[in-house]
Amino acid sequence: MSEYDRAAEAIENGDLVVYPTETVYGLAADALSPAAVERVFEVKGRDRSKPVSMAVPSVPSALQHVRATERERQFMGTFLPGPVTVLCRRRESVPDELTAGRDRVGVRVPDHAVALRLCERAGTPITSTSANVSGRESARQVDDLDPEIREAAAVVLDSGETNGGTESTVVDVSSETIHRRGAMADEIEAWLEQH
Repeated sequence: MSEYDRAAEAIENGDLVVYPTETVYGLAADALSPAAVERVFEVKGRDRSKPVSMAVPSVPSALQHVRATERERQFMGTFLPGPVTVLCRRRESVPDELTAGRDRVGVRVPDHAVALRLCERAGTPITSTSANVSGRESARQVDDLDPEIREAAAVVLDSGETNGGTESTVVDVSSETIHRRGAMADEIEAWLEQH
């Protein structure tokens, strides 16, 4: 059984998987399972009022779980895959636990071969949040993982050191709001002004 099969099986069973992205290592669980999402919050010690984004392998797969306007689709087509999180209206399949009860969910299509392959194999959106205990530094390599995260993860997909750099930019295209400035924030601002 390949590492990806083991990781996909773990996600299907409600377990956690550590995976690399183009920025830092992420913590994956089945984003549509309230119990699995709850486990992510528990292990990270994350405030439950802070939503978690979901990662999917492509924009078309994202559209199965969100209701995107034409402008949001154009934006996604321009910036995804990439270090950008787009807030869109969620469909019924997306649980309150993921969005902290809000009507929008952050969508991410990672620009990293391992992360994309995991998204494809999992067959469900996975959580997209850094693999660290809240308040501690994000991990750029497996050796940097907090012991609590390493112990909680059923599978760790190690692909060496990530590129690190800035975290993803979080943007709400509908209100033209950048909630977190990160990678490509200037290009995103320019796009919002022009479209």
